[in-house]
Amino acid sequence: MDWPEWDELVRRAREVVDATSSALPDGLRDRSRDVALACEPEPGPEIVADGWPEDLLGLFVGDPFGVPESERGPIPPRIFLYLDNLWDFAGGDDAAFREEVRITYLHELGHYLGLDEDEIEERGLG
Repeated sequence: MDWPEWDELVRRAREVVDATSSALPDGLRDRSRDVALACEPEPGPEIVADGWPEDLLGLFVGDPFGVPESERGPIPPRIFLYLDNLWDFAGGDDAAFREEVRITYLHELGHYLGLDEDEIEERGLG
């Protein structure tokens, strides 16, 4: 399986996230632009030490949308996409990688919007 250069994986992932965000209804589109996106190869040791699997595809950290400013924690909301894991999960297929980035981004965006795993599944977000 050919592994793209890191900058190319990031470019492809951001392209998918931008297109996915732009296709959302107005209110959700605005919310999606309020949460930062970080692309990492895989979760760091501190994430794995917290009990997350090494092959994790994405993660939302921080407070979900709607938490009053006075109650927010110190970590700003951020969606992490673990691009090496996504590429590996997609079997090195570009179309599958792009689809997995889209699905993972929407799943983590759901967490930012305050949805739990069951609510995300009910809405078909992964």
